[in-house]
Amino acid sequence: MTPIMFELLLRSLWETILMTIASGVISLVAGLPLGLALVVTARGGIAESLSINRALGAVINGFRSVPFIILLVALIPLTRLIVGTALGTWAAIVPLAIAATPYYARIAEVSLREVDRGLIDAVRAMGGNRWTIIREVLVPEALPGIIAGFTVTLVTLIGASAMAGAIGAGGLGDLAIRYGYQRFETNVMIAVVAVLIVLVCGIQWLGDRLVAKLDHK
Repeated sequence: MTPIMFELLLRSLWETILMTIASGVISLVAGLPLGLALVVTARGGIAESLSINRALGAVINGFRSVPFIILLVALIPLTRLIVGTALGTWAAIVPLAIAATPYYARIAEVSLREVDRGLIDAVRAMGGNRWTIIREVLVPEALPGIIAGFTVTLVTLIGASAMAGAIGAGGLGDLAIRYGYQRFETNVMIAVVAVLIVLVCGIQWLGDRLVAKLDHK
């Protein structure tokens, strides 16, 4: 691999990391409250409201049902409105975050539902309000699952960011398509695949280590 190609590989790696982290943080900040809302408004929840729960669930399922490549194209007008362009790394963050948020919301919901009902009832019996239950019971008890789910979301975003490279988003996917596929440079394709494997394994390893530290079961 030439020095110029190696420099392109490093730049593409940074763009992929940027897209993954930025959209991942947005999905965490937006998806966790959505997951909490789904749990607390469900039947028997601490703020039961089946109408809100069904409406919220329908919206989340609607976004999750759209394939990412279609969502990527459909959100071009919104991306232009927010970022000013539909091309580049920053433009890709918008559809990536919108796609990842409902995905992570469902993962967080599953983790939150596994919290022992007896703990919630105990806090209620001691006079704890809804916010106390969420802050002191739901989130802390579900934290290992929340982190594990976030790790899975980040890994999924790496794959989605590579797909976004097909429409000029930059990153490792763009490099693999432009040089590895269109110019038949097999060494570039192999290098991109190797870097992606290392990146995914590294994120999964870090996530697993953090979950192991937080898991007190």
